[in-house]
Amino acid sequence: MAAQWLNRLVVLLVVLVGCGLAAARDLPEFSGLVETNGRAVVNISAQRDFVADEAPLRPSLIPGRPGRIDRMPPGHGAQPDEEDGDPAVGSGFIIDQAGYILTNAHVVNRADQIIVRMYDKREFRARLVGSDRRTDVALLKIDATGLPVVKTGDPSKLKVGDWVLAIGSPFGFEQSVTAGIVSAKGRSLPDESYTPFIQTDVAINPGNSGGPLFNLNGEVIGINAQIFSRTGGFMGLSFAIPIDVALAVQRQLRQSGKVSRGRIGVLIQEVSREIAESFGLTRPAGALVSMVERGSPAERAGIRQGDVLVSFNGQAVGVSSDLPRIVGGTTPGTSVPVRFWRGLALQEAQVQVGLMDEQMEAPRRVAHSSRGSGIFDRLGLAVSEATTVQRLELKLAGGVVVRKARGPAALAEIGPGDVIEAVVLRGKRIRVESVSQFKSLIEPLDAGQGLSLLVRRGEMSSFVGLRVDD
Repeated sequence: MAAQWLNRLVVLLVVLVGCGLAAARDLPEFSGLVETNGRAVVNISAQRDFVADEAPLRPSLIPGRPGRIDRMPPGHGAQPDEEDGDPAVGSGFIIDQAGYILTNAHVVNRADQIIVRMYDKREFRARLVGSDRRTDVALLKIDATGLPVVKTGDPSKLKVGDWVLAIGSPFGFEQSVTAGIVSAKGRSLPDESYTPFIQTDVAINPGNSGGPLFNLNGEVIGINAQIFSRTGGFMGLSFAIPIDVALAVQRQLRQSGKVSRGRIGVLIQEVSREIAESFGLTRPAGALVSMVERGSPAERAGIRQGDVLVSFNGQAVGVSSDLPRIVGGTTPGTSVPVRFWRGLALQEAQVQVGLMDEQMEAPRRVAHSSRGSGIFDRLGLAVSEATTVQRLELKLAGGVVVRKARGPAALAEIGPGDVIEAVVLRGKRIRVESVSQFKSLIEPLDAGQGLSLLVRRGEMSSFVGLRVDD
């Protein structure tokens, strides 16, 4: 019996060891990738004479979520004491044997001197060829030849769950390697309309900014740029700029030192389920036009407020964040087709893309009226007629002014001073003329009915989707 028990134990151990070896064989092998590609990764030291007035992080709050998206500050080495004028540390990688290097724009922003250190400790003073704030991409040039270069891959072939690897200089520790998987693709971040970020769980910290993100084929598929954090340090969510976006930017920077983008002159917003239902769409997709700039390419093409753009130049607009990237990547002066949803039907127009100019100012909130009903309706709104001053100031032909908001309206971020200009129900847009007429539109609706309100805040308007309360 003892011999049989011993034989069974030996067999079990062999099986377990075999399973362990099989599992080990399934894990990726990173050392060869690092040895082959690490030579093309560089450390970047950006000297700024005065940095005391610069915020160490650039937060952008996400509504409804704790934490923030942080464009990683350049690292300052491992020393706890930092002094103004100390060099900020970032990463980069060589894309051309002639000495061209890609990094983040925020790494070299306002730098008086840029030093590039190679893997073999050689140092070069770099020239900033150009940078693009909107995509956070910068192109540097050093006077050297015969340099090691990275291979670039196709980010569109990435799959969620694929292994990826980062090489950089977190906190000044050069040639540091971290690995993880792709968590998501095409992420849109606040104030970053032109970049469909790759989300990973690769450990990224200050100093990794501008460094490459590799796939297992040793190809660069992204530039590490941002993290989501409550503390300013890595918390498992990092974001990389797809390499195809960065290469398109660097081509323009190399040719002219700047980036030209297309524009059509519209403000857009996301299509929620409530908005889709009220506009008669079968599913929430596309980009809803909330405002059309006067004299813009969109206005000349006949696009109106309330149109839902579903494709541009043959490319589908799945979500609103797709449109800025598609339009921005279109050559100014080009005439392209655009398809949009209006009045329960698809329509098409030709628009001649213009050249992007400065961004519009943020909306301002107007003072609310002291006259009118204080009774909350089924949307959680207490509204009043606009005063004569408000009508003149905002050039209102109608509408009602919000005095208070609670319930569905408050959750939709409608607040005092907002002006409700129209109601959209079952694909029909109804102009709001008075408090009594507005209430007559809302009161008969069934509980749970989806609708949209055209809400004006200062000089800006947008559609707000919500559902009728019980």
